[in-house]
Amino acid sequence: MEQKTFALFPEAAYGPALNSVGIAQALTKMGHKVVFLSDPGFVEIYQGYGFEAHPVALSEPMPPEQMAKFWEDFINGHIPNFRKAPIDQIDNYVKECWEAIVDSAKWAQKDLPAVLDRIKPDVIAVDNVILFPAIKQYGVPWVRIISCSENEIEDPAIPPHLSGMSENDTEGHAAFRAKFEEVIAPIHADFNAFLAECGEDAYKIGEFFEASPYMNMMLYPQPLTYKRETPLDPARFQYLEGCVREDAPYEVPTFAANNDGPLLYVSFGSLGSGDTDLLKRLITLIGKTRYRALFNVGDYKDEYSDIPPNVIIESWYPQPSVIPQVDAVIHHGGNNSFTECLYFGRPAIIMPYVWDGHDNAMRVQETGYGFRSDRYEWSDEEMIAKIEACLTDADMADRLVAISKHMQSCEGPLKAAKLLAGLVA
Repeated sequence: MEQKTFALFPEAAYGPALNSVGIAQALTKMGHKVVFLSDPGFVEIYQGYGFEAHPVALSEPMPPEQMAKFWEDFINGHIPNFRKAPIDQIDNYVKECWEAIVDSAKWAQKDLPAVLDRIKPDVIAVDNVILFPAIKQYGVPWVRIISCSENEIEDPAIPPHLSGMSENDTEGHAAFRAKFEEVIAPIHADFNAFLAECGEDAYKIGEFFEASPYMNMMLYPQPLTYKRETPLDPARFQYLEGCVREDAPYEVPTFAANNDGPLLYVSFGSLGSGDTDLLKRLITLIGKTRYRALFNVGDYKDEYSDIPPNVIIESWYPQPSVIPQVDAVIHHGGNNSFTECLYFGRPAIIMPYVWDGHDNAMRVQETGYGFRSDRYEWSDEEMIAKIEACLTDADMADRLVAISKHMQSCEGPLKAAKLLAGLVA
């Protein structure tokens, strides 16, 4: 097979970045070359997995350490807004997010043409929520990867992206769409002006990206998909059923207590670990139970003391190696955690705070693969009851076995690699 060059451009977040690493690993095994286009703060992540990475400025230049902390600081500044319903986050967190994202597209346009000319890719795959005109205009097949919830591809019959609403709440859908379009209108107008400068047509209100005419790949598991008014054409839309990377092995350590107790894994992702008060509350609760728990506390390990003997905290875990060894997971609803729990057949309690975590939490509950929990408004008794249900619900266990078998048989990273390679075969 002739070696081709594939450029992968994930957004500056660990979920998309590590999903793309899984795809890159599969492409490399097929004999192809993979290079990453990267936010400067994420270059070392791809290099750590052995890949070439080229920085693309997505904001005003700043030192790499500061760049890597940009979104973490952004999230931490919005912690008070995480107590709000998704619709009430539109005019604060969501609005500011889209302002930053539109700004990132403008900055990327300065670097991308020269970087692409240097790399000379045969195919470009973008995992982001916004169009980078230089990629569309480069002249080779480009692919859109959707690593967030599948409702990022809109349809009038399904809950709007970021709403966290039940699929049957049609009144709620309409209210959310109306408020989103109202708040986002000036940001969207600014983006359309940028598109015009780049020679691109305007997008309709609320849209910041388009489907690729070549291929669109969704990490979402197809058994959990929504019933659409207009079904997606499989010639252009393919579900990867998760995209789990190969990571370092992990051996569960010996705990100072409860070594025969059910094992939990608790993680709010790299960005959510700044919510230390919530994590401390959960640590205190778990400390009074028969369980054991591994807690991912991110960069905040020094803020914790008096850890119970049945709890172990770390700044990072090789999550795909940890989840298969635990009995249940408590997480924030990020798409990696969401799909990895299903991929390994583990029940989850999702405590969402932003973005598609709201959608994933509602979906996992509506389809019977776990539970949604309010982020803050819960009692100890309610949380323990959910954990016990995760450990004892036989019907849920059967569903999880079935979906795990389905997702693992699909081999998401390999499927993605074959789809990408097929564009230049």
